[in-house]
Amino acid sequence: MDGIKFLQGTKNRINGENPLERIKTRIAELFKKRKELNLMNEIKFLQGTKNRINGENPLEQIKTRIAELFKKRKELNLMNEIKFLQGTKNLINGENPLEQIKTRIAEFFNMKNINFLFGSGTSCDAIPNMKDLFDVVKNEIDHQKEDEIKEEFNSIVEKLKPEDNLEDVLGVLYSHKAYLEGINTKNDTFNICNGLIDKIENIVFEKLNVDFSKQNVDFSKQKVLAVLKTYKNFYQKVAFRNKDLSRINVFTTNNDLFNETALDSLNVHYINGFSGGINRFFNPALFNYTFAKRMDTSIEKFEPVENMIYLFKLHGSINWIEDDENNNKFFTTKEIYPPSKEDNNILIYPTPNKQNKSLGSPYVELFREFQKKLLEPHNVLFIIGYSFSDEHVNNVIYQALAVNSTINIVIINDIGDKDIIKSNDNRIFKIWSEIKQDNSEKIEQIHHFNYIVENLLPHTFKQKDNIIEQFIDFYKGNLSK
Repeated sequence: MDGIKFLQGTKNRINGENPLERIKTRIAELFKKRKELNLMNEIKFLQGTKNRINGENPLEQIKTRIAELFKKRKELNLMNEIKFLQGTKNLINGENPLEQIKTRIAEFFNMKNINFLFGSGTSCDAIPNMKDLFDVVKNEIDHQKEDEIKEEFNSIVEKLKPEDNLEDVLGVLYSHKAYLEGINTKNDTFNICNGLIDKIENIVFEKLNVDFSKQNVDFSKQKVLAVLKTYKNFYQKVAFRNKDLSRINVFTTNNDLFNETALDSLNVHYINGFSGGINRFFNPALFNYTFAKRMDTSIEKFEPVENMIYLFKLHGSINWIEDDENNNKFFTTKEIYPPSKEDNNILIYPTPNKQNKSLGSPYVELFREFQKKLLEPHNVLFIIGYSFSDEHVNNVIYQALAVNSTINIVIINDIGDKDIIKSNDNRIFKIWSEIKQDNSEKIEQIHHFNYIVENLLPHTFKQKDNIIEQFIDFYKGNLSK
């Protein structure tokens, strides 16, 4: 037995007793391994006619490739869901649908007249939407002491379908109040109705009047500052437009102050219809004015400034009040800051009778400007965050489509089955979908305001590298100390 040799290379593999048994065991192991290797060599994994197996662990290579293909397929499915319609025709052809959308939007930015219509969707991350606002109102009313107001609110809600529609609740209350005033009955029923209206309006006003300061930043404040940053990025892209083209018009149904705060922080000039120093009153004639700078001090020659915006708040603002005691006898709508809830606030609250309220001053002038701008030749209206729920706004858009053959409407929103989505008019473009960002599991809506600003709007007019904002931040952080 001592003469038995079993070498691997020059190393003797015999150790201990039973050398023959060790040789037999090792031979069996080698035969088994050989059999497994032969089976592995039979595994086929071809791409076309090319074998994709390289090295060891072919099964692991196949599993890895299948996982990659499933991931890619999921991403492609999301890309295939991107909607970019002209009328009812899908404009997506081939790969890179987002690039196709960006190219088309950039072409629209070359048009002479550019308009934007903002709805509540542009501020919704910082301000509750209508359903969330209803929940806030219901929660606060359920926890208050006045049983009569609580009972009145719940009795109205129980009779409405759907029950969580704050607009319908306010519509019933305003109608009831108008009826009681019409028959000159100001009794306990009137007081309860009026008290409930005041309660709801105060809650809505409080939610619209967000705090933009950077002090005591909590989760809610972070959302506000994030939305404000999106507004600032938007105006950095559109405000610095070639002076040979018309200034940008921004129409909004929102009552908040995101637009004004963003414009002020960027030192961008804007005309919103108010003039004056200490007392600022509405004067619609201002929408015919512009800011200009003298080109030569020796001659009366001017050119328009590049950084200027026209802002139209179609439903009013939380800092507008009616001032009948002012020295300006003709115009009575006054702009105040900071905003405060007063009996003479004139913003349009979310109610079904918004169209009736919009017939009074200053709204009739604002809607006249909206209509006039949409009738200008060779213009485009980008609609962002607006759901086509306000008939008086929709009518202006429909009238422009009926009269102006050179207008283009670009709806960047998922508006469900609203009438305009069914139109095959080639002047109407619709964009919406969700996508997965590169190297991320996060699903994003391409029709959300922040995605539009960061990814779809062209950089043509964006102030280079944000140099002014960067210097201001540097100054505040260093030189001013």
